[in-house]
Amino acid sequence: MPFQLSSDYSPQGDQQQAIAKLSKSLDAGNKHQTLLGVTGSGKTFTMANLIQHVGKPTLIMSHNKTLAAQLYSEFKSFFPHNAVEYFVSYFDYYQPEAYIPRTDTYIEKDSAINDEIERLRLSTMGSLLTRPDTIVIASVSCIYGLGSPEDYENMMLPVRVGQTLTREELIQQLVAMLFERNDFGFSRGNFRVRGDVVDVHPAYLDETAIRVEFFDDEIDRISSINVLTGQTIDKLDNHTFFPAKQFVTSGEKLKRAATAIRAELADRIEWFEKHNKLLEAQRLRMRTDYDLEMMAEMGFCQGIENYSRHLTGRKPGATPNTLLDFFPRDFLTLIDESHVTIPQIGGMYEGDKSRKTVLVDHGFRLPSALDNRPLKFSEFIDMTDQRVYVTATPGPFEYLNSRPENRTFIPVPPRTKGAPNPIRKFRLPPSGNTEPVSSFDPEKRGTPLIVEQIIRPTGLLDPVITLRPLKGQIDETIELCRQRVDRNERVLVTTLTKKTAEDLSEYLKGTGLKVSYIHADIDAVERVEILRQLRAAAIDVLVGINLLREGLDLPEVSLVCILDADKEGFLRNETSLVQTAGRAARHLAGECVLFCDTVTDSIQTLLDVSAYRRNRQEQHNKQHGITPKSVQRALQTSLHTHEKEREKAEQLNRSMVADDESSYDKVRVIAELESEMRDAAAKLEFERAAHIRDQITQLKQGTPETESKPVKYPKGKRRGGR
Repeated sequence: MPFQLSSDYSPQGDQQQAIAKLSKSLDAGNKHQTLLGVTGSGKTFTMANLIQHVGKPTLIMSHNKTLAAQLYSEFKSFFPHNAVEYFVSYFDYYQPEAYIPRTDTYIEKDSAINDEIERLRLSTMGSLLTRPDTIVIASVSCIYGLGSPEDYENMMLPVRVGQTLTREELIQQLVAMLFERNDFGFSRGNFRVRGDVVDVHPAYLDETAIRVEFFDDEIDRISSINVLTGQTIDKLDNHTFFPAKQFVTSGEKLKRAATAIRAELADRIEWFEKHNKLLEAQRLRMRTDYDLEMMAEMGFCQGIENYSRHLTGRKPGATPNTLLDFFPRDFLTLIDESHVTIPQIGGMYEGDKSRKTVLVDHGFRLPSALDNRPLKFSEFIDMTDQRVYVTATPGPFEYLNSRPENRTFIPVPPRTKGAPNPIRKFRLPPSGNTEPVSSFDPEKRGTPLIVEQIIRPTGLLDPVITLRPLKGQIDETIELCRQRVDRNERVLVTTLTKKTAEDLSEYLKGTGLKVSYIHADIDAVERVEILRQLRAAAIDVLVGINLLREGLDLPEVSLVCILDADKEGFLRNETSLVQTAGRAARHLAGECVLFCDTVTDSIQTLLDVSAYRRNRQEQHNKQHGITPKSVQRALQTSLHTHEKEREKAEQLNRSMVADDESSYDKVRVIAELESEMRDAAAKLEFERAAHIRDQITQLKQGTPETESKPVKYPKGKRRGGR
């Protein structure tokens, strides 16, 4: 079996029957199945067991980066011997290209790329092409356009010891793979040359580079080295270099694409001139000619993804290349929190099409730019084989499609206001019936493949639901928070707007509580760090809006306060309330307080669902003599390396360089430190810049006239000696 699940515990509670039923369904070839797992029931462990059972490359989709980061950490611990990868949007900030005709305003594309996430994306692409035991945790970013897997694979460069390859040939191939030569600022995606030694820093590695040493026209040695110190980590027999960019193509395809782009440009300009749109024609000609020149000279241009149809040779309207194309055809798809993720997948295409249509109509882009798009929902279904929908609150899509007789998916029409909920009859069994909803048999046609996982391994019950009046809800919240903090427990508070969350956070700080807020304006890495601080007791109370819902694993949280709970709407519908209340389900003293003056339909659903689940859980505990206990989970490290720790390591390594003069080329070290000093000063990090300046001074004092002294190698050593 290609996947080796590593865990200190075995399936408990409802996990065993859920794993058995879902495995049987997948073995029977069913395309749709749903795991209805309540918060804290161990859905992630069930998913891990399914992956081990099926033994296929797996895509796990999540609806936001924070939850994806949490899943990535958990699956890394479950599968330490397999390739677990992380693929989300690599933009910390992204302003898409747009045009507003009403005000004649053109908004140029602007973005800030997160280098660490870009590295993880490139690592994902490489693993999918080289390893059959790959698990990818991804956001909806995986359905957006990406380079062709055929081009990416053809551009890969395997090298081995003893291979006949000249240094110049290696350099040429690295340049074709969009690596850049930089002999001083050695960073990801760069390479440097020292005589017969070529150091390459692959874009998918963090602090490790690959050193290739030549003897005449043959590779003599390959080793991995520390990027900062240059020390050898390990000797290698072979290594495969992947392209430095996500969008790569061969020179021959670039030439063919340029011809096709010029032909489309001529047709489009003719159309504009025929309709007397001379401004649009001139605008399109200037922009496209500039992009073609950049592609001819550099092999790349800003916004090259808009020409992806020509670069890959696809027909107009054809399905774009995405991360899904890097998977084999029969991979397994697990859609976490599917009640949110499924609608998110379905909504991406139309929004993208609307924006780009305006750009095309006004001469900012060629019509082929419309083919650089996310997948349509029907295309996503066609490209994924077997799917497991994982959620505590299945929506109409999951209920209608999780049936063996459905060979194609059933799109769910939008629900009109006031119309009865088509899935309420599935939500609870008849009064007094404590049997699971899923009397499951994959071979019995018409049986919903919905497997309930309600019993928690810890024996915990669903949190107690308490209703309190709206009047004085802030004062009540403060008092409830103080009570929990005194017991070393954490609290989540949900509001309706960002402004309210920020203002309430400031107000609660004034009462002596350690409070922070979290919402969509906070970048993904910072969100993960805030949640870590909450678990570590650096924060006692976290105020949020919609992010404090699906999937967050916070065992220390014992209380959830939902302000204005009777304001019926997206943030206070039945799904939202059930999911938000579930954040307190991992603590023995879990409680959810709803501040409301009226009991809405959504609140009543929450009360009914909670009563049904608590009834089943209490009966199971009584029958098996189980004493509930809170979830205990170690505090996991954050996704990124903290800047302070990185600086400390860099300073330590620099001190080592300064002390060991015989082992390092001081000219190179001084040049690198000067570059870092300028970067620190540009970022207004003056203390760090001053520290680096002192390091440079110390190095220069130890070697008079260092800058002008040529480098001498010992006799008998080749260029770039060892």
